[in-house]
Amino acid sequence: MKLLRTPDERFENLPDFPFEPHYIELEPEAIRIHYVDEGPVDAEPILLMHGEPSWSFLYRHMIPILINAGYRVLAPDLVGFGRSDKPTEQTDHTYQKHVDWITQWVKKLDLTRITLFCQDWGSLIGLRVAIENQDRFSRIVLSNGGLPTGAQRAPDAFLMWRKFSRETKVFDLQLIQGGTKSRLPRKVLKAYDAPFPDETYKAGPRIMPSLVPISTDDPAHKANKRASEEFQKWTKPFLTAFSDSDPITRGGDKFFQEHVPGAKGQKHTTIKNAAHFVQEDAGPELAQIIIEFIKDNP
Repeated sequence: MKLLRTPDERFENLPDFPFEPHYIELEPEAIRIHYVDEGPVDAEPILLMHGEPSWSFLYRHMIPILINAGYRVLAPDLVGFGRSDKPTEQTDHTYQKHVDWITQWVKKLDLTRITLFCQDWGSLIGLRVAIENQDRFSRIVLSNGGLPTGAQRAPDAFLMWRKFSRETKVFDLQLIQGGTKSRLPRKVLKAYDAPFPDETYKAGPRIMPSLVPISTDDPAHKANKRASEEFQKWTKPFLTAFSDSDPITRGGDKFFQEHVPGAKGQKHTTIKNAAHFVQEDAGPELAQIIIEFIKDNP
């Protein structure tokens, strides 16, 4: 597997992102994964899982609030994203590999009592990691994501995004603007593009939409179906906090509210005036929702 590593200077002077980088090397491919790790090391950890095509920079407005509330906050960059190493071939990325990579990262750090917050691909990966390592997770907050098995009809907006990611000649990572209600400053858009000096670094962002199961013959169908069935036995606290203006995941919260035992009686919320990247549109509000959820479910 050929890996690329984004030069450090690409990450200098990022707006509102003063956090020191941390790294762990994953086996057997010797892939270096980057993560933010802030707050008291012995405090309860909150794991923030980003999706595609973003990276841990997405959480810059939430991390300080969660730290100030007394938590340890960890935000890894998925392999192929952010400051993590980037396999150059799209075939080097599979759904199962991404689950395995984050699972190994969690185990290497020996994280326990985890409160998981996950969105977009962060949920497709994070929910699998949580249900397959239940002894390490205490609570889950899900936003604008889910655990597709391929049995459901994919939204037209997602199918268009999938087609675009496959066919566009230039995959401009500043397109994250299209998934927000708020207008992002130029320096923020440049920060989202920072991990990718040129097209050779973008195998992960390009292929990830095509790894989402949209039929039952998808390689991830059985594992996700099994995970979905296990979540129907999950009794630990489970909260949904979806936004009101996301055409891709709208309505996806209902399954979890209705079928996950730990979701019963929770203060599920719909975040107003927020699109797919709810962390950009309502980051501070989202951080407070997580804090209150933990306090309500000690």
